[in-house]
Amino acid sequence: MERPAAHRDACAIASVTWHEALYGVARLPQGARRGALHRYLHDVVAPSLPILPYDDAAAAWHAGVRAARERVGRRLAFADGQIAAIAHAHDLVVATANVSDFEGLEGVVVENWGA
Repeated sequence: MERPAAHRDACAIASVTWHEALYGVARLPQGARRGALHRYLHDVVAPSLPILPYDDAAAAWHAGVRAARERVGRRLAFADGQIAAIAHAHDLVVATANVSDFEGLEGVVVENWGA
């Protein structure tokens, strides 16, 4: 969480990523860890980062990229495509530890935050 904190004014979270975080917490068994993560997401993350929607502009870009990649046999995980599309629609950088998931997406800048 150090990098997002250092770049707080320049960071946002894709609605798809927000879903994945909430889903991950919801899958945990009831207990202290689940409660702490739930509070962290709702009390720290949500108020401090804008949550950007998968809107019509993102959907249009995603559809074109998805079709083009499928034509050449390079499928893209649907959620990764949505995340990339949201970043593209807002002219943002995708910060991820999974850089290879976003390789070859024209117009999407990816930064490795896993190193």
